Amino acid sequence: MEEDQPLGTAGCVKNIAELLDETFLVISGDSITDFDLTAAIEFHKQKKSKATLILTRVPNPIEFGVVITDQEGRIRRFLEKPSTSEIFSDTVNTGAYILEPEVLEYLSPHQESDFSKDLFPLLLEKGEPMYGYVAKGYWCDVGNLDAYREAQYDALERKVKLEFPYQEVSPGLWVGQNTYIDPTAVIETPTIIGDNCRIGARVNIEAGTVIGDNVTIGADANLKRPIVWNGAIIGDEAHLSACVISRGTRVDRRAHVLEAAVVGSLSTVGEEAQISPGVRVWPSKKIESGAILNINLIWGSIAQRNLFGQRGVQGLANIDITPEFAVKLGAAYGSTLKPGSKVTVSRDQRNISRMVTRSLIAGLMSVGVNIQNLDATAIPIARTVIPTMGVAGGIHVRVHPDRPDYILIEFLDAKGINISKAQEKKIEGAYFKEDMRRSLIHEIGDVAYPSQVVDIYCTAFEKLLHIDTIRNSRAKVVIDYVYAVSGAVLPQMLDKYGADAVVLNASLNKTAVSSTDREALLSQLGQVVEALKANFGVQVSANGEQLILVDESGIPIRGEMLTALMVDMILTSNPRGTVVVPVHASSAVEQIARRHDGKVIRTKANPTALMETSYKTANVVLGGSADTGFIFPQLHPGFDAMFCIAKLIEMLTIQERSLAAVRAELPRVVHRSHTVRCPWTAKGALMRHLVETHPAQNIELIDGVKICQPHDDSWVLILPDASEPLVHLYANSHDRDWVDETLRQYRTRVQAFVEKEQEQLVAEV
Repeated sequence: MEEDQPLGTAGCVKNIAELLDETFLVISGDSITDFDLTAAIEFHKQKKSKATLILTRVPNPIEFGVVITDQEGRIRRFLEKPSTSEIFSDTVNTGAYILEPEVLEYLSPHQESDFSKDLFPLLLEKGEPMYGYVAKGYWCDVGNLDAYREAQYDALERKVKLEFPYQEVSPGLWVGQNTYIDPTAVIETPTIIGDNCRIGARVNIEAGTVIGDNVTIGADANLKRPIVWNGAIIGDEAHLSACVISRGTRVDRRAHVLEAAVVGSLSTVGEEAQISPGVRVWPSKKIESGAILNINLIWGSIAQRNLFGQRGVQGLANIDITPEFAVKLGAAYGSTLKPGSKVTVSRDQRNISRMVTRSLIAGLMSVGVNIQNLDATAIPIARTVIPTMGVAGGIHVRVHPDRPDYILIEFLDAKGINISKAQEKKIEGAYFKEDMRRSLIHEIGDVAYPSQVVDIYCTAFEKLLHIDTIRNSRAKVVIDYVYAVSGAVLPQMLDKYGADAVVLNASLNKTAVSSTDREALLSQLGQVVEALKANFGVQVSANGEQLILVDESGIPIRGEMLTALMVDMILTSNPRGTVVVPVHASSAVEQIARRHDGKVIRTKANPTALMETSYKTANVVLGGSADTGFIFPQLHPGFDAMFCIAKLIEMLTIQERSLAAVRAELPRVVHRSHTVRCPWTAKGALMRHLVETHPAQNIELIDGVKICQPHDDSWVLILPDASEPLVHLYANSHDRDWVDETLRQYRTRVQAFVEKEQEQLVAEV
């Protein structure tokens, strides 16, 4: 039955519901497996399951849906394609399901729906019996070209039970009918050669080579594990290395096609031409003799399938993030939007950011997207104006807040929030598949420079403050911009409100300040605050997002103490309000909330989760933490150090307190962290091990695995790093000894588990 419109994995099955009147199987068409499906069906029947997911264990579960089952095999939790820090198991959904017809009643007819995203969460919510059967055997999800080649090699090495259509003429060598192999050819095994092939004199074929039907290989050719499809012609002395040569393609004399390259069907590679590693050639293309087809863009050391990290796209300035990379990224982003859409582009004041921004603009224009260029603008200002401009989204480019040699490119949606994982995947898809439209000359995007951007921000800013309170306070504040100022509108605004702002280091350095110099500037800020008898000092960073406070006696307030202080002050002003903090923030937050009858919501550790939750939840008065900065959702959905400073002046005046006095009243909580190395391949198994070895009622799986003590605020959190082969451990309690002992215990435990996994891996290899 045909779909008039795409209906998704579950919608298309619902489309033929009248044909399904007994237990049926749904199997994803792009996987290779030799699982025992009979055993899985028996398990399904025995458990009286309505839906059984066939599961398997994989070393790196990031590309798949992750599943947790109890001892009975009943599914307790699953997450479709987790981000790196969200992995809580290495048991994954293989896309093969055993279902009872009645589960389809939960789906609406002729509507797009997906098993993993729509049906299974619904069944879980309704308490329907849904089980996971962990199958033993081979499974490969052929979702990309690397997996496609791996599956071929695995089949040759008999890692999967497959029937070969050709005769095994000697151990590990399969040859089809009517194939001629010159006696001087050297063939290592395992190798497979199809029907009607001609292998010339002195050809060298390495183990792992796959050759289809009707293929001709010229004399002295060298084949190192290529996959050659039907009807290809390979010339004399050609060199193929772990590549894919598609149907009917001709590779001429002495041409080289290197590792992971793919040549589309019916193409021609000219004599002595070279196709470099990883390059893809579309079908029916002609590559001239002697040409070197090169990939001009190298995405640093980061795995090619993920452009986006925990926060936007990041990489070494002018090495990973080059002008050519930015042009292609801009075009990829623009291609996910409708032609004629508008997008804001903003940046910090550094030259590298200007260069990258201009390249992004060129890419966006090339696909017919119009630009509202905000130029050098603090990111809180950009987030505030985006919803007022009728744009599809925005891009902000800056030097990375934590790494001065890195560039960070963030993509914002129409509300000013960082884009969702689904949108990131769309941009990655367009980028890697080269799936970009090209606009005609009259459709090329336009660039406008909107005025009154700062005025829009200032107006929104003022609406949320008691200006008279600030005016009456006669407050004095010292602001240190650490030579990285971007749109320093705050001093003028404070001046207008009658507060006295003393500004330090507001000129711009070409290079970012090192952490040692930043600390020296912080202590200098403390001395200035003391000398001027100011109410407080503040060091602003991350292009207007983050801050460190200095109290009236010159002592810095940062980290967990700053988070607790902000929560205390905002809940004193807004009793019964809701605050949103990341999963690893100290339990001081809950203790303060209890004092003020407030509510605490914890989110994943990534900035997008903090922004979305703060924006979408009712009655949120503060979001974020000292690590990311603080969100005031009534103003805009992002982090804003500038508004935070003005709000602090207002709250300190109304509450008649000083920062030192607020700090003295904060709960005493011991909160420590430690980082342990953990290879990517062990992260999923480690998380599953932790989940399985602790009682379910003590575990929280917001992000990573949090193990809570039953009767107090003590907990330990094991959180995988999103972009590095690391795991972060956090321990929190009022008891210092408990924290030290727990950190030591879990550090040992994680290290021992990782070592065991590594040994097992080596043994298997």
